[in-house]
Amino acid sequence: MTTLFTRIIDGEIPGRFVWSDDVCVAFLTIGPLQLGHAMVVPRAEVDQWVDLEPDVAAHLFEVARLIGVAQREEFDAERIGLLIEGYEIPHAHVHVWPSRSAADFDVAQVMTDVPDADMDDAAVRLRDRLRAHGHTHVPENGDRP
Repeated sequence: MTTLFTRIIDGEIPGRFVWSDDVCVAFLTIGPLQLGHAMVVPRAEVDQWVDLEPDVAAHLFEVARLIGVAQREEFDAERIGLLIEGYEIPHAHVHVWPSRSAADFDVAQVMTDVPDADMDDAAVRLRDRLRAHGHTHVPENGDRP
């Protein structure tokens, strides 16, 4: 069965993409811990991250690192959060988000009802910052990987 993330990657469901290459994509989550919270997702449907091919796992973490650097600068973050849990969607993914305190790591405190304009702005800011760092795998308008 096709996962929700594959449906987003395939364009069946909209997403705010900030990264796209042959191995993975990254898009903002609809339930962020902080604005700019992205998920790095392999294109291949692999349920658990420990089952990823080593080169794919390494690539995901490198993309998460690059996004984290951009988040730290763009959102004036003190730290960058990183989380892998995978209970809700059986498709490996890495959460990466800007943080200003340990409270930002409480997954029970996801932001709900964030205005679309705020989410769109966060995506534009993150894409612009990634481009400013010279990254070429940033989708032009962020709608399609």
